[in-house]
This record gives sequence, C-alpha cells and structure tokens, in this order.
Amino acid sequence: MSNYVLRDENQENIRPRKHLASQHAPPGGRTALGVLQGNRGLRAPSRGGKQQAPILAGHNPFGINDENCDRIPAEKAVVKPSTFTIHVDEPDCASYKKQAVVKKTVHDEHLKQLNSVVISLGPRKPLASIELPMNVTVDSPMDMSIVAEEEKTVSSKEVQDYAEEIHTYIREMEIKCKPKAGYMLKQPDITNNMRAILVDWLVEVGEEYKLQTETLYLAVNYIDRFLSSMSVLRGKLQLVGTAAMLLASKFEEIYPPEVAEFVYITDDTYNKKQVLKMEHLVLKVLSFDLAAPTILQYLNQYFRHQPVTKKVESLCLYLGELSLIDSDPFLRYLPSIIAATAFIIANYTVNEEPWPDSLAKFTGYSLESLKPCILDLYQTYLSAATHQQQAVREKYKNSKFQAVSTIEPPESLSIFS
Repeated sequence: MSNYVLRDENQENIRPRKHLASQHAPPGGRTALGVLQGNRGLRAPSRGGKQQAPILAGHNPFGINDENCDRIPAEKAVVKPSTFTIHVDEPDCASYKKQAVVKKTVHDEHLKQLNSVVISLGPRKPLASIELPMNVTVDSPMDMSIVAEEEKTVSSKEVQDYAEEIHTYIREMEIKCKPKAGYMLKQPDITNNMRAILVDWLVEVGEEYKLQTETLYLAVNYIDRFLSSMSVLRGKLQLVGTAAMLLASKFEEIYPPEVAEFVYITDDTYNKKQVLKMEHLVLKVLSFDLAAPTILQYLNQYFRHQPVTKKVESLCLYLGELSLIDSDPFLRYLPSIIAATAFIIANYTVNEEPWPDSLAKFTGYSLESLKPCILDLYQTYLSAATHQQQAVREKYKNSKFQAVSTIEPPESLSIFS
C-alpha cells in the first residue's frame, strides 16, 4: 500500500496517515481519517482575538432540543452545531419491534390442582434401556479420523430443505434493515466523499486484522442505518465507523480485535471510553437489530444454487465490495439486487454467459428488472482503476482472489435483447 495523505472535497491536505496496527504495520504505512477530524468554525472568537467556548442553552450532550432547558437571551447565545442530531423521520428498522409477551398469572387454586395431579401420578419408575444397533458407516461428529481429510464442500442438494425458506426470510429482513437512500441530503457537515473515505479505510482495517468479509458488509450497513437517523459532524464520523466495525466484529468474528486496537487505528484520536459510548449509541439507534442481510449472504446462496468457478466467485465479491464505496447510487438498491447484478456481470465477463434461468426463478428477478442496477455497477466497474479510493482494488489483486481486480472489464454488455 502506498503512502498518501487524506484530502477532503476541496483537496486540502489534512493530516498524514499512520500505521493501522502496532504489531504488523503494512508497508508504507496508513493513517487515521484526518479528513474527518476537527470541526472548523465551531468556536466563536472573542473580541480580543482569543477563542472562547460557545454558550449552550442547558445541558444537552447529544444536541437534542429540550424545551425544559434553561433559556439564555438570544443576544448572548452562540449557536453551536450539535455533534449528533436525531432526524425527524425514524429509521427503517426502528419501527420493527418485537411484541411483548403477556404473562399469565397462576392463582393458588390452580397450583393446588397441579400439585394434586402430580401426587396422583405416584413414584417415577426408571426408564427401560433401549438397545439400538450402532451404524459405524455414518461419520460421527466425534470421529477424529476425519480431521485430517480435506474439508467437504457443501453442495446445493444438501441445503435444499430450507433454502427457499431462508431466502424468503432474508428478503423480508433486507427491506426492514435498508438504509435511507437520500440520507446524505440531511447531513449538514459530511458528504458522500467523506463516507467513501471512511469505507475505504474500513476495507484496509479488515485486511490488516484479517477480518471476515461479512464483518465489513455489516459495518457499512450499521453506518448507513445510523446516518439515516442521526446527523453527525465530520469530526465524529470516524468514531461512528470505528464503533460500527467493533460491533460487526463482535457479531461475526470468533476472536474480534480488542477495543484498544480500534482506538489505536484511529491514531488515538478517540479514547476507549468514547468508542464504547458510541457503540452504545449505535446500538440504541439500530434498535439492537444487527443481523442485517448483506450482499455476501445472497452471493453465497447464488453460488450454492448455481455453482461457478473460483474466478467468477472472486469477481462477484470484488464487484460487491466496489458497490460499498459509493453510496450514490447503490443505496437505492437492495442487497439481493446488487448481488444478482454482480453475479451477472462477473459471469458475463469470465464466461460470456447470461443470467441463468435457475437463478431467475429462484430470486424472482428477471434480466430486465435488474437493468438499472446492472448499468450502474458496470459503470463503477469501468471506472474502478481511476477511482480516488483504491483499497478494494488493491485487496483483490491478491492471488487468493485470483487477482480479479486486474481483469479488464468487457467493453460492452450485450446481454439485453
């Protein structure tokens, strides 16, 4: 990875990056998100030229308006942008709450009846032994002889019993856990470019700590859903991303990185207490709904239903991660649609084959219905080499992904009749 300096939309140098991890820093070094640090123009200058703290009306840690707060005369008050502001409309997942279970009270008379029934049964007798012949031909879960063998691949036939039910369920959940496509219009201090820098940084964090790809997808989903409900200043955007990655790691990883590691990768911009408080706030805004369907989940379903080569699989994953960088236009599409689009473009690029009929029937998506997303993702694929953020492209140059990011995209998509 090359050494470079983060820039904001005006291409102003903010601060150089530093290493992501102390024990194994990548070549060239990476840094914290300087473009997201510091809130310029938030403190009012005094008459003597010194900076003085703005006057706040009442104690208001998250910037939420409270009519009961003490009032300060308008001529003396100084307006300060709040770090976090709740949007008027609720997030897509906030309205989805579990129904409370009504507990039935048991009266004393009922207890007496139950006791009488138990007493009338008499003493319990030991169960008779059951002799069943042991079938040694079936692999036992405790049979250690199979450890040395190669891992068995799961075929589509082995998961057919519940494949349709699982697919139906996550298709319902992806609607409930979908971020708002136009939330950036309500953000007063951050932009799509800042979000792209944040996601690009999270891709490198995931590679540095060898996190699962699903962890990255979940973290981006948490960020977008949080920003759909809360206005955030640029100085706290990296804190939101760090807390989201911490939550996703706890949810997905067997051994998630320690909180201190997440503090370190921000160049100690935030302390441990701030990260944990932000984690708590993100959980509250998301209503603790963390099991959001992702593009990777759908791709794995499609691979089991329609087996393809490793190169096609890796190219699908590459296209799926490219869609994470730019919120516009991909927040308009559901993860199942983006996954189907990535499958179509990858399969056409490598094999020049169209959308399989089996997947069209399984997903309910026709080639024509996917056309808008196909055109958007194809344009992103074409411009990937010149995009300002290159973490995804560098990641998929690795041989374990068959170096699919070096494959030239097709000059045109002749898949529409």
